[in-house]
Amino acid sequence: MTVETTRLANGITVATQRFEHVESVALGVWVKAGSRNELENEHGVAHLLEHMAFKGTVRRTAQTIAEEIENVGGDINAATSVETTSYFVRVLKNDVPLALDLLADILQNSKFDEDELEREKHVILQELGAANDTPDDAVFDRFTEAAFRHQPIGRAILGTRDTIKAFTSDQIRHYIDREYCGERMVIAAAGAIDHDEFVRLVETHFSGIRAKPKGKAVPLAHYVGGDYREHRPLQDTQLLLGFEGRAYHVRDFYASQVLAMLLGGGMSSRLFQEIREKRGLCYSIYAFHWGFSDTGIFGIHAATEPGDIEELVSLVLHELRRAADDIGPAELDRARAQFRASLLMSGESAPSRAGQIARQILLFGRPIPNEELLDRLDKLTVERLRDLAYRLFTESPPTVSAIGPVDQLMDIGSIRTELVSGAMEKKPATNVGGMRLAVG
Repeated sequence: MTVETTRLANGITVATQRFEHVESVALGVWVKAGSRNELENEHGVAHLLEHMAFKGTVRRTAQTIAEEIENVGGDINAATSVETTSYFVRVLKNDVPLALDLLADILQNSKFDEDELEREKHVILQELGAANDTPDDAVFDRFTEAAFRHQPIGRAILGTRDTIKAFTSDQIRHYIDREYCGERMVIAAAGAIDHDEFVRLVETHFSGIRAKPKGKAVPLAHYVGGDYREHRPLQDTQLLLGFEGRAYHVRDFYASQVLAMLLGGGMSSRLFQEIREKRGLCYSIYAFHWGFSDTGIFGIHAATEPGDIEELVSLVLHELRRAADDIGPAELDRARAQFRASLLMSGESAPSRAGQIARQILLFGRPIPNEELLDRLDKLTVERLRDLAYRLFTESPPTVSAIGPVDQLMDIGSIRTELVSGAMEKKPATNVGGMRLAVG
């Protein structure tokens, strides 16, 4: 199955992948603009826009939008992230024209009615309250705020109570007018789709989109690391420990993904086995790596009883130190197999595949064939992962975010000292990681 792409005159990229023997199509509009594109007084407007897009246009009411898509058995939704916003639909193949007409309508003709805006702001305030009342959600927001202090990339996507209450319809219009344009848009579809017919429909509905953005490029991110601790009378402490990761375009991006999988990507991973299975210090522990266009975050999340937090953190630090000098071939092969399976299995889902294609085009300027990604995966070596582990955990200041009983949590200075001493005192001889720019 190959991906077909066409670039329209106004800069929109149209991409499709046909799946045989299916009756449905997953399609959507992906925009390279998210919470990171907000100005200082716009904190939360990207997410508010995503909500308001479904609240009525010059042609349809909010109820009509919901009814039209559900009348044909389809579903429609949207999502806001740090660097992108997406609006996506899944329908049967004969209903693709309706789906594109709906998406074009909400992105070009939304009314942003003041009464609807007030109701939706109230909904988002409830969403914000629920997130803040959920420690395992709130700890992530505080984590990125500490890692990228006073920068748009570190701000919580939902906004704050004050910014949400203050938003006007004009601010939403200014944001979409400034940031949404053809050069930042990919319209992708996967499933029972004909590329040429899909391109014709996109041209019909989206030709009025301006080609270039009006706003300036977002400022480069500057990871600083930090320490956030909030005492709450909970039964456990939610904890995140992180470091600066790798951007999408640098050589070590995929190596960082594999390292996260090796350390905490499943039941066989080091952290799960040592801390959960052998010691019983937590119910769940995992590692993750998030990439952005110019930086990244490598993190470990766990929750544990207050009396166990000191031992848990010491064991985590021990495993991070150990990763610099004794990753073995069997561990790498297992992590590689997990990564490979995840990649190939996601490609069997039309919604997942449409999103994957769109994000690759937005980030790399082209869809990346699976064969190319698997080749990069196969070329990883234990020496490279060891070197990467050394650099990730010693060259970057740590970020700590903790919510709950935090009195027994090691101070950040001691965490830093633990990481740069002992087993990691001697730097690995081979430095193969580098930050050379590359596709992936």
